[in-house]
Amino acid sequence: MPISVYEINKMPERERERLLSGLIPALFLERFSIDPESYLNPAGMRCVKFVCPEEMPFFQIDLRRDPADRDPAYFLDVSTSPYGQMEISFIIVNDPGSERFDIDVDENGQDTYFGTARRNLPEEIRAMEAGLAPAQVRKGLRALRDLIACWDDFFGRTGHRFYFLEPLSYNSAILYERGGFQYVQGKEKMEYIDREFRPGGVLHARLDGSTPFRKPEHWRTVRGRSWAIHDGILDEPWQSPKMYKTVGLNGEVCTFTGEGY
Repeated sequence: MPISVYEINKMPERERERLLSGLIPALFLERFSIDPESYLNPAGMRCVKFVCPEEMPFFQIDLRRDPADRDPAYFLDVSTSPYGQMEISFIIVNDPGSERFDIDVDENGQDTYFGTARRNLPEEIRAMEAGLAPAQVRKGLRALRDLIACWDDFFGRTGHRFYFLEPLSYNSAILYERGGFQYVQGKEKMEYIDREFRPGGVLHARLDGSTPFRKPEHWRTVRGRSWAIHDGILDEPWQSPKMYKTVGLNGEVCTFTGEGY
């Protein structure tokens, strides 16, 4: 039988941390000089936190270059779905040494929920022009392959054949496709988006330059399309597709036929 989140949360702390350490790519520990046994940085400060509340259907891992850093370098929330399956509920990967873009708060300091509830347009424009995608406050660490290898190994070792997630943005969905994920639901919508962003399509015609996020050339790239979608170019708000990964297998799905990321 697969090990559940509840069972993991009830494990003795040392045993649980040893198991959950498999979800942390060695690349991150090496990059930030964090000891893989003690999780201490060169200053002697513990930089990895595991949150595993008993009787709750989730656990979290928070890794920071320094505990005082504003943003985690890696944050992972794994939960149990209503059907008992494990799913990645939330993930953040940041380069803590890169420039920060405050797209997560508005001009009054209120949380924008990464631009889904309200928006900080000046910061979003700066982020877009710097090459970031929607919901990114900093550059990433280009570590998706390492992450998925860790996830596959962890979920496989805990007896799960599949694991699930819902990408926050269009560009995230395309990245997960490239990492071997498939769709439980939402593939037809992704194919519609690809088709209609190509020349002659409905979405392509809406790239009229009316906002900085709707430049005519945005149809060509994943990030360009994602900013246009974030800007409301669809007929309805973006709804995250539901995706899954089969442990050890690549789903070979591709719904993007543009020209680059």
